Amino acid sequence: MEAATPTTIVLPTTGWNDACEQVAAQLRSGDELLVVCDDPCESVAERVADYADVRLIVAGEPEGCSGKANAIAAGMEAAETERIVWTDDDFYHPPDWLEGLRADYDRQGPTSEVPVFVGRDPLATVLEPTHAISGTLAVYLANIPWAGALVFERGDLEDEAAFLADLRRTISDDGLLMEHVDFTTVRRTRYVEIGGSIRETLENQVRFVQIVRYYDPAGLIVQGVIGAALTAVCVLFPLPAFLLTTTLMAGVYAAFGIRRWTFLAAYPVALAALPLLCYGLARRSFVWGGRRYRWRGKFDVGVEADRE
Repeated sequence: MEAATPTTIVLPTTGWNDACEQVAAQLRSGDELLVVCDDPCESVAERVADYADVRLIVAGEPEGCSGKANAIAAGMEAAETERIVWTDDDFYHPPDWLEGLRADYDRQGPTSEVPVFVGRDPLATVLEPTHAISGTLAVYLANIPWAGALVFERGDLEDEAAFLADLRRTISDDGLLMEHVDFTTVRRTRYVEIGGSIRETLENQVRFVQIVRYYDPAGLIVQGVIGAALTAVCVLFPLPAFLLTTTLMAGVYAAFGIRRWTFLAAYPVALAALPLLCYGLARRSFVWGGRRYRWRGKFDVGVEADRE
C-alpha cells in the first residue's frame, strides 16, 4: 500500500475542543495538526503535550486583517509539509474526514467540501434557506472553496509569500484563496451551527454580504437583481410565489441531503432578500469573534475590540 502524503492540518480555535480530538485521532505518520490560537492558551498547551504530532501555534493579535486570516497565515508559515488542509472547530469531523480529503486531492487536486449552516437562534433558523442557496448550492456549483474543509498543496500557489502577505490585510481567507487556486467542490456536506443571538446573526449577515462585495462584485450585482425580482414577484403573486419558492427550496434541500423543516421559510426569506442585502451593504462595520471590523476595501481593514 502506497504511503499517504504527509499533510498539515491548520485548525484555528480559541481552545481545545472536540474538533481538535477528532482531527488528532485521524493523523497518520508524517502528518501534523497545528492548533492555532491568538495567544498562548494554557489549556491547549496542556492537551497538545499529549500528542507527538500536534503543535500549538500562537498567531498573536491581528493587525489589519481578521483573526481567522491571521491564524491561517501563522499556520501556513509554521507548516512543515507540502500538502495543507484548512479546517474549523465548529463542526463534527467523522473518522474518515481526513482520508476523504486525501483521496480527493490524489484524484482531482485542490478540493473543498461544502457547509450547511444551521441556525442557533430564531432569526438564523429562519434564514437557513438563504444560506442553503448562497452558502451551499452556489459554493458547490461555482467551485468556491470553503475554509472549513479544503485541501491543496503549496505548489498550487503561484506565490505563497504574496498570498500570506495578502492574508494579513484582508478578512476572508477562503475568498482570497479562491483567487489563487482553482478548486473542485464536492457535494459532501458538513453541518455548521451559526448565530446564537439575533445580534450575532445580523453581524454574520453583514460579513457574508461584504465578502461577496469585495471578492465577487459581479455576483453581488446578480444577487441584487435577483433579490429585487424575487421581492416584486412575491408581492405581486403571493400564492404562486409561495408554492414555487417552497418547492424549489425543497429540491435544493433534497439535493444536498438537508433534513430540516426550514425550507418552508423560503417565501418570507425571498421577500426579505433585497432588504437583507441592502442592510449588509449599509453597515460600516461588523463584529466577528469578539472583534469589530471596519472593512473599507479588500485590503483595507480596521480592527478593534468589540465594546458593545
